Amino acid sequence: MAMVYAALIIKGKKTWAQVPDRIKPEVRQALIDLDCEYLIPQE
Repeated sequence: MAMVYAALIIKGKKTWAQVPDRIKPEVRQALIDLDCEYLIPQE
């Protein structure tokens, strides 16, 4: 599920705020693995 959210964020269909809190760590790691960490907002 994390990869699905990561792909949607990359495509601009979802935002970081729309990711459920319980899977944010996995989505964060997926975006880092895909060299797209710039899409993760600084908290």
